[in-house]
Amino acid sequence: MTTPPSKPARPQKAQGQWALGYREPLNPNERMKRDDDGLNVRARVENIYQYRGFDSIPGDDLRGRLRWWGLYTQRKPGIDGGKTALLEPHELDDRYFMMRVRSDGGRLTLEQMRTIGQIAIDFARDTADVSDRQNIQLHWIAIENVPEIWRRLEAVGLSTAEACGDVPRVILGSPVAGVAVDELIDGTPAIEQILNTYLLDPQFSNLPRKFKSAISGSPRLDVAHEINDVSFVGVVHPEHGPGFDVWVGGGLSTNPHLAVRLGAWVPLAEVPEVWAGVCGIFRDYGYRRMRTKARLKFLVQDWGAEKFRDVLETEYLKRALIDGPAPEAVASDARDHVGVHPQKDGRVYVGAAPTVGRLSGTKLLHIADLAKAAGSDRVHLTAHQKIVVLNVDPARADSLVAGLEELNLYVGASRFRRGTMACTGIEYCKLAMVETKARATELVQILEKRLPDFDQPVAIHVNGCPNSCARIQVADIGFKGIRALDENGNDVEGFQVHLGGRLGQGAGFGKTVKGLRLPAERVPAYVENLLRTYEEQREADEAFSDWALRADEALFQ
Repeated sequence: MTTPPSKPARPQKAQGQWALGYREPLNPNERMKRDDDGLNVRARVENIYQYRGFDSIPGDDLRGRLRWWGLYTQRKPGIDGGKTALLEPHELDDRYFMMRVRSDGGRLTLEQMRTIGQIAIDFARDTADVSDRQNIQLHWIAIENVPEIWRRLEAVGLSTAEACGDVPRVILGSPVAGVAVDELIDGTPAIEQILNTYLLDPQFSNLPRKFKSAISGSPRLDVAHEINDVSFVGVVHPEHGPGFDVWVGGGLSTNPHLAVRLGAWVPLAEVPEVWAGVCGIFRDYGYRRMRTKARLKFLVQDWGAEKFRDVLETEYLKRALIDGPAPEAVASDARDHVGVHPQKDGRVYVGAAPTVGRLSGTKLLHIADLAKAAGSDRVHLTAHQKIVVLNVDPARADSLVAGLEELNLYVGASRFRRGTMACTGIEYCKLAMVETKARATELVQILEKRLPDFDQPVAIHVNGCPNSCARIQVADIGFKGIRALDENGNDVEGFQVHLGGRLGQGAGFGKTVKGLRLPAERVPAYVENLLRTYEEQREADEAFSDWALRADEALFQ
């Protein structure tokens, strides 16, 4: 019997990788970036748009290049979430912007905090939210006021440069770097060197998509390294001492991936070079054909850690990296630094929990005043929508705690206030389908009233759309905004439910409760019942995520 000839292998579809010769833009976003570098839009804001107003801004700048300077058009008020996917971008656009103020490592001096607070009062209707990327986000920004805001920010060493866009975004860092008693190594010098060398560098101003970085020497693993594009995690090498373990390819959104270890140990002085090498791989080998596949996580998934490290060493660093140990896993609730903690210099730092990151310009000014009265000179932001006042005189800590709690910034926060995060939601975001901040705040208040003695760590994350800015897949209880039907068959705001996710020890994604489209009004009762069932059924010291992954699915319906 003659064997039929095999069919020729189908050629692999080009992914738009520059390193393989695919320089012709394959989608509108790539053409926009080819036509003009996003960094150049600043000159047009300063010379044209501030004088001619919102209507003078062409679409490629309005919904594209302005992001390179931290500006997104915000959602026009009054548009129902059911219309989010049906309307064109220009129909969703308001005439105002969200502005993201970059604060790498979450570091703010009191002067910087006061400057942001006053900008919020003067230009942003007193809005100010702490994001889980250690930024402060303002709303209601008019294009006419942007140059003056830039002037004020830059006068105190702050910027909105590359806070958004297809560029290296803010670098997460431990909010207690340099002061924590248990710190393995301070990553701040590496963050500063990367900023001084590469921020606004045209060689990295056109990446396939956003590039998220984290550098922390805290054993508490406080920068969510598992879900960043590249992370440097503090470890102690048995021969070389303190340094960093390198992770690549993490990210969430609609296709979540946990980062993988390269197995390489990097000393502090070499972190910027290795960071630039990873960023260069993303620029050159990242997938540019389809925007939905343009994150580094997809390249890492296809290549694997071994090939990625080989390309990094041979093509970018031109040398081998040292093999090194993995960091020790810790429980995820140790990461947010809430509470009063000793510093290595005898002073203390005080971590407080704003409810779902919501602040205001007025509160920022009050926080700065309280911090100064307590002997502090700095207030840092965390990667968990919290704030930390550093360098506090121990004798003044109690008065600081009392003052913060008068502002509803809780140092002795309940498990619910401490563990709940929420994205911007339909209030301002054009992608959202549901309200998030107000619903999450109401949820916290209801749970504190109904379950006052609940004392187990529980992360409840509320997101307005599938993009997971609030990290729903790695929460104990994650809510993804969707449309649902109420008991009368009406189309209403609702949520898909994810249970059992976590970062830290045993990091992994939660499971989706199949078939459940929970109307938003039922969320408080649903969570209350879930937590009561957990308390009844859990084994000794069993974490919520462990219980949720083993419990009968019928309990979650």
